[in-house]
Amino acid sequence: MHIHHHPSTPVAARSAARWTRLATAAALVVAAGGALAQDKISDGIVKIGLLSDLSGVYADIVGPGAVIAAKMAIADFGGKVLGKPIELVVADTQNKADITAAKAREWFDTQKVDMLGDVAATAPALAALQVAKQKNKIALFPSAASSRLSNEDCSAISVHWTYDTYALAAGTGRGVVKSGGDSWFFLTADYAFGTNLEKDTTEVIKAEGGKVIGSVRHPLNAADFSSFLLQAQSSKAKIVGLANAGGDMINSIKAANEFGITKNQRLAALLVFINDIHSMGLPVAQGMLLTEAFYWDSSDEARKWSRRFFEQHKRMPNMAQAGIYSGITHYLKAVAATGTDDTTTVMAKMKATPVNDFMTKNGKIREDGRLIRDMYVYEVKKPSESNYPWDYYKLKATIPAEQAFLPLSRSVCPLVKK
Repeated sequence: MHIHHHPSTPVAARSAARWTRLATAAALVVAAGGALAQDKISDGIVKIGLLSDLSGVYADIVGPGAVIAAKMAIADFGGKVLGKPIELVVADTQNKADITAAKAREWFDTQKVDMLGDVAATAPALAALQVAKQKNKIALFPSAASSRLSNEDCSAISVHWTYDTYALAAGTGRGVVKSGGDSWFFLTADYAFGTNLEKDTTEVIKAEGGKVIGSVRHPLNAADFSSFLLQAQSSKAKIVGLANAGGDMINSIKAANEFGITKNQRLAALLVFINDIHSMGLPVAQGMLLTEAFYWDSSDEARKWSRRFFEQHKRMPNMAQAGIYSGITHYLKAVAATGTDDTTTVMAKMKATPVNDFMTKNGKIREDGRLIRDMYVYEVKKPSESNYPWDYYKLKATIPAEQAFLPLSRSVCPLVKK
């Protein structure tokens, strides 16, 4: 007689119920995971803000070209990060600090902007930085120059990306003094950028054994440079240092040529972008020394990216525009790697990750928020040396990263451990 042992129903029921509970728990975990990913990207969108000069004295340096560079960075990333869309919002700062601060505040509060990809010009950048600090949002500064952004005004949420006034002084200032230009008179834009650039360059000139005879301040977007240049001329300094930029720098060089100042004195323009050389033309600009973080024709990788940019903008990219692409890309990589757009997490990842792209090799973000990278001193070619459009520079010197920027031992940034 065969006795069939049927498993007792209560046990089977209990086991089935346990599996159901486990399956439900697993489903909940998966669902929570999905919700978590959603939560980790605030509002389900990564929104990048660009506060630029779209119509003023720096529009040729940043302006529409900055917007193209930012859009290229987003498109090259696939338009999405962690499956969430990346959006770009743009506003014109009119180079005014108050307008910039108000716009940054509105963006963070009501537009849910996650980070600033650029803020054009020093005074607006310093204003936007204060708002970003209050709101704990990341701010990148690829185009603004003042070394204050990673020195006395440094912050845990910001990176000074491309170049700064210290690097310009270390490159152009030192290069000019070493080539015999040991007495200087400054023509300085009368706001934070100009005064900072004059100060940083003065320190380098004195350290190299040169002297500064005097300086004169001019307003941003000055209509007429004649009175300032006459003072420079009567100073008899060997070098007239131009601590200005964009249209102001171009107009002061043109005026200096008209006045015949360049017959007896050399001009040293401390912040020059390739657009400026293009506007002036090689006959006027030839022989100038300048310090750059990027030149479109410096490598195959740089040329490839720059030609793509040129297709859209009809002019080659400058270091600020290239820096905007580089900075936004580094940010998006950090969001993808950490799975969140949380400011502290993303910034930690950005600082831990070396920057390697078409313009920067082995760049590192220091604790003061300064991206440390090699800088380059170029001389502008003579017209006879230029073989094709935008063939403007010859390399004179490479400044290694650790010499190009303010040493941490001299930094007053509160984040630097002394």
